[in-house]
Amino acid sequence: MIFRSKAPFRLGLAGGGTDVSPYSELFGGAVLNATISQFAHATIELIAEKQIIFHSIDQKLEASFPLGRILDSVKGFNLQCGIYNRLYREHLLPECGFKLTTSMDVPAGSGLGTSSTLVVAILKVYSELLNIPYGDYDLAHLAYDIERNELKLAGGKQDQYAATFGGFNYMEFYEDNNVIVNPLRIKSEYLHELENNLLLYFTLTNRESSDIIKEQQKNVINKKEDSIEAMHQLKEQSKRMKDALLQGKLGVIGEILDFGFHQKRKMASLISNPYIDEIYESARTAGAAGGKISGAGGGGFMFFYCPENKRYAVIEALQKHKGYFLNFQFTKHGVQSWRIN
Repeated sequence: MIFRSKAPFRLGLAGGGTDVSPYSELFGGAVLNATISQFAHATIELIAEKQIIFHSIDQKLEASFPLGRILDSVKGFNLQCGIYNRLYREHLLPECGFKLTTSMDVPAGSGLGTSSTLVVAILKVYSELLNIPYGDYDLAHLAYDIERNELKLAGGKQDQYAATFGGFNYMEFYEDNNVIVNPLRIKSEYLHELENNLLLYFTLTNRESSDIIKEQQKNVINKKEDSIEAMHQLKEQSKRMKDALLQGKLGVIGEILDFGFHQKRKMASLISNPYIDEIYESARTAGAAGGKISGAGGGGFMFFYCPENKRYAVIEALQKHKGYFLNFQFTKHGVQSWRIN
C-alpha cells in the first residue's frame, strides 16, 4: 500500500506580513492569497523493516531511525522529525516501519510558503495512512503549531491555511490563534485575465526568511512607528485587492501591488536590496503596472502585473537578469491525499 499527498504553494497578493505575531494579535491582520499549480509532495510506503526512513528528493538526503521512540532531529529533516514526534506523542502512529519521501516543485526558501506547505503535505499523508479525519481548520492549525510553537521557526500564519484550503482566500488573523478564512467567489473571466497578466519570476536567489521576520517582529515589539504604519497600510491593501478582484476592477491591480511593494520595504531592512530593486524597475520600465516580492522578501520569487499585452515586453526586459519565469495556473483545491494498492 502506498499513500500520497500534494499541497499547493501560494502567491500572497496583498497584506503579507500582517499575519505575523505580534502584529496580528495586537491589531488584527488581513491577507489575500491564491494557490497555484506548483506543489509539495509526500509519499509513505510501508516496509518490512522495523525502522523509519525519511527521503528528501530535493536535498538528495536520506536518514533512518529506529521505530518506536522520539526522534532526534538530523540535518535536512527538522520538519519531518518534528511532525513525527508530535504524532508519536499523541499515540497516532502505526507500529510498522515506513518510508516517507518528500519533494517540492519549487526551490526551498523561494517565497511561496515552501516549508509550511511541505508540513501540510506531510500531515495530510499521515492522516491518509492513519485515517485521521482532520478538518481544514484543524489541519492548518496543527501545521502552524508544530512549525511555529514546537520547532520555533519564525513566520506567519497564512501559509498553512492557504495550502490547506486552496483557491483564492481573504484571511483574517486575530489574537488567541483565531483565524477566519473567507473563500472568494471571483468570476472566471476575471481569474483568466489575472492569470494571463501575472508573471512569476524567480530571481535565482534563496533567502533565510526567519531573519527578516524576526526584525519585523522586533519592530512591532519596539513600537517602531513607520514599520507598524506600513503594516496598517498593507492590511488596507488586502481589502482593496479583495474589492478589486470581486468587482472585476483589474485596471487597479498593478497600482495596488505597486503601493504594497513600497510599503512592504518599510517593515524590515532586509526585505529588499539593490538586485531586487533593479529587477523591479526593469519590469516597471518595460510596462509592468506593479509587482511584489513573494513571501518575507530578500530574494526568491517576484511577480509582476502586466496589463494588455505588456507581458511580452517585460519578459524581454528581464532577460538581462539571471532569473527565469515559471508558468503557473491558479488552483481551486487545497491539500489532497489518496492511496493506491
